[in-house]
Amino acid sequence: MKSPLLDSEVVHDILGIGFGPSNLALSIAVEEHNKSLPADSRLNALFLERQPRFGWHRGMLIDDATMQVSFLKDLVTLRNPTSDYSFLCFLREQGRLIDFLNQKTLFPLRVEFHEYFEWAAERVSHLVSYGSEVVSVDPVRGDDGEIAFFDVTSLDPSGSGTTTRRARNISVAMGLEPHVPPGLELAERIWHNSQLIPRATELADAGQPVRRAVVLGAGQSAAEAVDYLHRTFPDAEVCSVFAKYGYTPADDSPFANRIFDPEAVDVYFSAPSEVKQSLIDYHRSTNYSVVDMELIEALYATAYREKVAGRERLRFLNVSRIRAVDAASDGGLDIAVEFLPTGEKQVLSADVLVLATGYRPRDLSSLLGEAAKLCLRDDGDEVRVGRDHRVETVPEVTAGLYLQGGTEHTHGLTSTLLSTVAVRAEEIHRSVQAAKLPV
Repeated sequence: MKSPLLDSEVVHDILGIGFGPSNLALSIAVEEHNKSLPADSRLNALFLERQPRFGWHRGMLIDDATMQVSFLKDLVTLRNPTSDYSFLCFLREQGRLIDFLNQKTLFPLRVEFHEYFEWAAERVSHLVSYGSEVVSVDPVRGDDGEIAFFDVTSLDPSGSGTTTRRARNISVAMGLEPHVPPGLELAERIWHNSQLIPRATELADAGQPVRRAVVLGAGQSAAEAVDYLHRTFPDAEVCSVFAKYGYTPADDSPFANRIFDPEAVDVYFSAPSEVKQSLIDYHRSTNYSVVDMELIEALYATAYREKVAGRERLRFLNVSRIRAVDAASDGGLDIAVEFLPTGEKQVLSADVLVLATGYRPRDLSSLLGEAAKLCLRDDGDEVRVGRDHRVETVPEVTAGLYLQGGTEHTHGLTSTLLSTVAVRAEEIHRSVQAAKLPV
């Protein structure tokens, strides 16, 4: 009998929350597998996305920025090299395959890879409901106490109400949220780098002068923001503030890169907790607070040319921290910067402060509500997750809850990266499919 709380009698085998690259890869895995099965054996899948259309880090799609992973680590190739959802198939359809190959590179433009994601997302658009922000996930308890379903409620795209759907399994892929350091708040002139391009464009289009822009951070996004602002506002001084002595090069050497191999996830997952922490510590330089050497050298060369010319627009305030940010009388910002070795402070009058301060996993409890209380946790109060990315729950739960991201503590550095997105999609799909098969 249909529950009065439900807006459809359909029970989804898998319902995805969020539709970035991770759940996009899962949707393709489901779509390709379903095509080989009779209708009554296929997985019924639906994905809910709060954005009105597909978008992935749009605010950092700088025109000349390249990907930091090989194009072969696309949505499908490591799972199914013959898939027609691959980046190479996208290039062939766009008429650019030969042109791309002639570049002799494994790393496409970020803008072009985003076009590839959009192309793939359009091909599975029948599996997605855009403009549907999930507001609650409720466990459905049967008369015998078993929880075999989750009811997922989302805002309607029209904004006129909500829709509740029932699912046997949910795949949570909400991505990360911008991290804002304590004591700072986002404002008209204080941006997180995730909004870099649209906010800078607004200033440029409005004809508002930018005399000085300050960027806080020492990672790839920070360096890219410095370079972008320096080029976008040719009359502005751009100051890069970071606690290090200088930018640290990313370790992209072949042996270190093996930490992103699918097999490395197996090794990490089965390792003792102290070994897990050691692996993270040893290989942080592959991903965290590091910059591509090519960009480091380009920024240094620019700064040196300006020094020779006697007009230094690019400044690096190293071994420094921002201690205070106050509104200035002219509508700008007064930014107090401390040089850590001496404690000496200077106040920079700036028009813009960009926080290239990274991202943090989203709070799972705020989304899952009562369902979060069913999840088991380890000694560090982290959610326990199986090798198939399924959250371990109390015994009465037979419905599946899968995490795509937020599992660095169990699955390693690839948790929030594209490196194993295709393989992870296959692992989740296989797990859901196995649960659907009769025992």
